[in-house]
Amino acid sequence: MSVLRAILRGLGAGALGTLAMDTLLYRRYRDAGGEADFRAWESSESLESWEAAPAPALVAKRLLKGLTNREVPPRSARLLNNLTHWAFGLTTGAAYGLLVGSRKSHIWYGLPLGAAVWAGGYLVLPRLGVYEEIWKYDLETLENDLSGHLVFGTATAAAFSLLPGLDGGRDSGIHAPTDPRRSK
Repeated sequence: MSVLRAILRGLGAGALGTLAMDTLLYRRYRDAGGEADFRAWESSESLESWEAAPAPALVAKRLLKGLTNREVPPRSARLLNNLTHWAFGLTTGAAYGLLVGSRKSHIWYGLPLGAAVWAGGYLVLPRLGVYEEIWKYDLETLENDLSGHLVFGTATAAAFSLLPGLDGGRDSGIHAPTDPRRSK
């Protein structure tokens, strides 16, 4: 698979993985009594301040403030949350595509992918002042967060395995093992 095809396929897989994770998180939100419809929830429709902003928005705020040396207005929280959340999901998918694009993709690759994304968040986000250190969270919070990321990873890996080739061909990314005696 070419590098470009691996990246494009990974972007598509990352989008589907992000949507799968968000669907799980939305279901939990509704089960806990949330009333917003999926579109409003997914687009952070009610987000109007930095105090209520989730991690993606806070990361973007911190990066923008560091780059521009200016305060980022609260009206930007919703847009930055959506852009950062989706950009991270898509770029993670693209990186996955680069990593596995030259070999047979397996759905089970999604478990270590999701776990790595989850663990990476608890390594990086406390350094950015967005999360607390991992040991400060209760097990239920960590379990819910991990399970969401495992859904992301598994859905991304599954989508990468099943998406058709992006060059108009029929390459599904799933190949029968080749007989090494016939490689010449």
